[in-house]
Amino acid sequence: MTKVVSETRTTHKSIDPKRSILSYFANVGNAIIPELSKELAISIPKVTSTVNELIQEGLIQDYGKIDSTGGRKPNLYGVVADSAFFIGVDVKHTHINIGLLDLQKNLLKVTENLPYTLDNTTESLDTLCELITGFIAGLTIPKTKILGIGINLSGRINYATGYSYSFFFFEERPLSEIIEKKVGYRVFLENDSRAMAYGEFCNGIVEKEKNVFFLNLDFGIGVGILIDGQLYYGKSGYAGELGHVPIFDNEVICHCGKKGCLETEASGWALTRLFQEKIREGSTSVLTRTGLQPDQIQMQDIIQAAKNDDVLAIELMAQLGENIGRGIAFLINVFNPELIILGGSLATTQDYIYLPIKTAINKYSLSLVNNDTQVKMSKLGEHAGIVGACLLVRDRLLSLV
Repeated sequence: MTKVVSETRTTHKSIDPKRSILSYFANVGNAIIPELSKELAISIPKVTSTVNELIQEGLIQDYGKIDSTGGRKPNLYGVVADSAFFIGVDVKHTHINIGLLDLQKNLLKVTENLPYTLDNTTESLDTLCELITGFIAGLTIPKTKILGIGINLSGRINYATGYSYSFFFFEERPLSEIIEKKVGYRVFLENDSRAMAYGEFCNGIVEKEKNVFFLNLDFGIGVGILIDGQLYYGKSGYAGELGHVPIFDNEVICHCGKKGCLETEASGWALTRLFQEKIREGSTSVLTRTGLQPDQIQMQDIIQAAKNDDVLAIELMAQLGENIGRGIAFLINVFNPELIILGGSLATTQDYIYLPIKTAINKYSLSLVNNDTQVKMSKLGEHAGIVGACLLVRDRLLSLV
C-alpha cells in the first residue's frame, strides 16, 4: 500500500533497516532490491545484506528472477507467508469472531458468531479462554508458528500494560498475563474500536488518507482514531469514548453511570430498549410472530428484522442513525477528518443506517468543514476486528509499529 511506503520513507533515518525492509515486504508486498533501495532510501549493499539476514531467519525468501527491460534479471524477494501466524479474537456481547492470519496478511480461517455472553465474571473469562483453545486445537498448522493472540474488548483497555478496566478486572495481575497462562500463547489486548480501525487502515477501505475515524456502531459506540497514519490513544490510552459524550437531555442512565450520553439514544443497547418499549406499547413486528417476549428480543434479532424489511426495525434504525449523525457532526466540526468509516453490527444494515446518518451530518455539521470529509461503510465488515487484532500482534511482535 502506498501509504506504508510514504511513512517508511519519511522515517527511515530513525528506524532500523531490518524493520524498514520487513515492514515494506509485510505491508506493500514483494520487491526487488533496487526498488527497496529507492523506496526506503537505503543503500543497495545495505539492503542486500539485510535481506540475506532475513532469509537466514526464515522470514524472507527469494522468489527467483523476474523479467527486466534491460541488463541482468533481478531477483524478487518477499515474506515467507507460513513462517508465522497470528490469531485475532473479536469479543462481542453475545458472540465472538476468531480468525487466523499469516505473515502476508492472508486470512486463512475464520469462525464467526460463536455463541458467547460477555459478563464481568470469572465464568465468562473461562469460557472465552476455552473458545480460544478450541479454535487453536482445530488448526492444522504447526502450533509453534503461532506467535501471538490479539484479543479485542470493549471499554477501557491499556494495551501497553495488558490491563482491562471494563471487563475481567479481578486480580492485580494484567488480564493479558492471566489469559496467557490459560491459553499458552503470548496475548495482546486492545480496545475493539481501535483494532477495527487498524484493520481498515492496513487492509481495508483506507487508501491515502492519514486522518481517519472508525466508528464502531455495536452494542455501544466507540471510535478508533488514526492521526497522521498512527493509532491515537490519548494521555491515558482511553481515547475514543464518543458514546459517552453528553448530547441528550434525558433521564436514561448510561452504563457508565451518567445521563444523556450518546449511547443512551444511538447504540445497539438503546435500539434494543426502544424496540422492546414499542412492542410493549402495542407495536407489531415480524419478531412478535416468532413468539419472542419483549425481554427476549436482542440487538441481532432487530438487525436481522431490519434486513428483512421489518417496518418497526427500519423506523428505529433511522431514529438511531439521526442520533449517530449528530455525534459524527460533532467530530467533523472539531477534527475535520479526511475519512469517517462506519463499522460494527449496526452498520451491516447498510442504507437503513447510512442514509439517516448522512442526512444528520448535513444537518448538524458545518458545510465548509464536512465538504472535505468522506463517509464510507467498512470494507472488512465483521472481519475488521479480527484482521486488526492479528495485524497489531504481528506489527508489535516484529517491531513494525
